[in-house]
Amino acid sequence: MQKNLYSSYSRVRKFILTRQPALLSILEWLLLSIVIAICVGSACAFFLISLEYATDYRNAHEWLIYLLPFAGILLGYVFFRWGKEIAPGNNLVISNIHKPKKILPFRLAPFILGGTVFTHLFGGSAGREGTAIQMSAAISDQLTRVFKLSKYNRQVILISGMSAGFGAVFGTPLAGAIFGLEVYHMGKIKYNAIFPAFASSFMADYVTRLYGVSHSHYILGFVPHIDLQGLLITILAGICFGLASLGFIKLTSSYSKLSSKYIKRAYMRPFFGGLLILLIAGLLGTTKYLGLGLPTIAESFTVQQAPYVFFFKLLLTAITLGAGFKGGEVTPLFFIGAALGSALSLFLPLPVGLLAAMGFVAVFSGASNTPLASSIMAIELFGIACSPYVAIACIVAYLISGHHGIYSSQVIGETKIATKIRETGRTLGEV
Repeated sequence: MQKNLYSSYSRVRKFILTRQPALLSILEWLLLSIVIAICVGSACAFFLISLEYATDYRNAHEWLIYLLPFAGILLGYVFFRWGKEIAPGNNLVISNIHKPKKILPFRLAPFILGGTVFTHLFGGSAGREGTAIQMSAAISDQLTRVFKLSKYNRQVILISGMSAGFGAVFGTPLAGAIFGLEVYHMGKIKYNAIFPAFASSFMADYVTRLYGVSHSHYILGFVPHIDLQGLLITILAGICFGLASLGFIKLTSSYSKLSSKYIKRAYMRPFFGGLLILLIAGLLGTTKYLGLGLPTIAESFTVQQAPYVFFFKLLLTAITLGAGFKGGEVTPLFFIGAALGSALSLFLPLPVGLLAAMGFVAVFSGASNTPLASSIMAIELFGIACSPYVAIACIVAYLISGHHGIYSSQVIGETKIATKIRETGRTLGEV
């Protein structure tokens, strides 16, 4: 009977391959996407729940932030001793899409998850997207070995894993799918991965929600119809957001280089970074810039923030990540953008909620070079009414940031400026 079933399957597969090869491809990738979604969605749910517990515990025991330098030593030593191979993080994932090497070590997932929760427990200013992407890519890449996938299919698996992680951690599956397709090759999209990227992202988000995980909600308020004046104001705001993106990229890179130059022992860099963070937080007299900063992000949509709020979050995040603490860049970029947009409402005649929404996604767009994913994310989070404003702001910020980004292994597929045509095909780290 088993032989007959196998024979029937072979005949059906041969028939489909002959008549409808695309259908077979869809079915095979659907099955792989289901596996990715279950694994990644479950991992992201565990991560988000752990992160929430760590944040709540730190807020209830604020004395923990004084241990940040010592937590930094421990974290630095663990990665120095056992995590050198996985230290590049997101750049390791992206470079493996371009030039597939050996399968990502599975330990990347628990290492980055634990490192990020540890960073947040003691008050580091970091995010969660980078963790979700690395964790999801490492988990998904194990399917390469299980199913003996080709290099071509491995690229699709990694893209699908990144899409699933992004969509699940933010509750934005459409933006997650586009992000995975858009992020690794600036200016180009890998359309042959479009089905598994979308399927993995949507199903991973669904799986994460099954665990009872909820996501942040933002009050946008009134959105005026866009006219010529609104268009010009949006372009001006987009320039400001692009400059903020560029400032974050430059400051994080500069601090990392200075830290490497003057502190030779890698595991000591988080210690001194932690001391500097404590010093700045102490001088400011507040802990609002530590951790994810979700309350301040939400507040920015209804209350005009002071013009310096975005800068201090930018500064502390650059130090946190540049020193070697673990976590993502994206949620801090949301904070920076929302706070900057909120502050711009003091000078620009647009509603505070709308400017905060524009900044929320536009600073991310400029830093990650993903204007499409950023624009779609805004629609998923804030609704369709703001789409003309956020799309323009994201595009302008993307152009202003130039050939710079938070992912140095990102390859320039299409240059932003005609005079930079020679940089096509090079990574951001090489230009």
